[in-house]
Amino acid sequence: MKRRIFGVILGLFCALMFMVGCGEQTKTQEISPTETISFFALNTYVSLSASGDNAKEALQAARQVIETYEDKWSVTDNRSELYAVNHGGGIKRTISSETAEILRYALTMCQSTFGALDITVYPVLKEWGFTTGEYQVPTDERLAQLLALVGYEKILLDGNDITVPNGMELDLGAVAKGYIGDLVIATLIEYGIQSAIVNLGGNIQLVGRKSDGSDWNIGIRSPFENENFGTLKLNGKAIITSGGYQRNFTDDDGNVYHHIMNPQTGKPANSGLASVSIIADDGKLCDSLSTACFVMGAEKAIEYWKENGNFDMVLVTEDREVLITETIADNFACAMEDKWKVNVIRK
Repeated sequence: MKRRIFGVILGLFCALMFMVGCGEQTKTQEISPTETISFFALNTYVSLSASGDNAKEALQAARQVIETYEDKWSVTDNRSELYAVNHGGGIKRTISSETAEILRYALTMCQSTFGALDITVYPVLKEWGFTTGEYQVPTDERLAQLLALVGYEKILLDGNDITVPNGMELDLGAVAKGYIGDLVIATLIEYGIQSAIVNLGGNIQLVGRKSDGSDWNIGIRSPFENENFGTLKLNGKAIITSGGYQRNFTDDDGNVYHHIMNPQTGKPANSGLASVSIIADDGKLCDSLSTACFVMGAEKAIEYWKENGNFDMVLVTEDREVLITETIADNFACAMEDKWKVNVIRK
């Protein structure tokens, strides 16, 4: 059967970056020169911009960081460390400290979100065709077989030693870009950069403010139209969005299936949410929670936020309601007030 694929052009663009023109400057204020590089990595288009005397060198170092860890953590590259872990036949193996560290963080987030995030769901994702492009709707019987291979608690990680049961596969797709983004930010800061924006296929991470001293204006894409429904004023933060509109396919009967799987059912999450944007200091937290909160649904995501409180979020429901946490509500501007209902989430 032929199936129509809907995706986001130029990678998994979850949030769109808007770098507006500089505001009025005082006569004594000097704006540092800005350098920008763009390239393809992490299966998407990457854009890095930094201001400062060492910007050019800093950006090249940042690119090296991205390419190094992409090679290490790719789930499909048979030369990667993660690929070797996934095809180890259930035998304990020793991994690098860097890989052990990201896996330890990912497993911690799986536990923290009560399995809404589960890095072992890859066999299910592959069966649906989201890793191969050969889309299909698996039978319930086939999903039951694959769900026996899902369960983060079955992964044994002891120091740098890991055991992945035979047939199970780990996928860091819901963690790695944010994690790598944090490493990029740290690299830029090491080079003395005080103003930068890192765009990893729509995953936005910031160093400080813009070079003119003003906040960054970050657009959040509508899950329903090919435009932004609002903007956030941010500085020194990360913002990462997950949504069912990013990668999906339609079968011959008109049913749409997206790539964000519910680890409990093995089917696309049907939580009533159209997109989730997470804002925090760390990209790895944003990346993990944007997926987990999408799977949870609005009620449980709000409960999780109230219990943890170390992040902010913008939830978009399927009926065009925007739910935004109170600590960033004043920084949000809705661009389509006639189409959206905005409510503030309070503790």
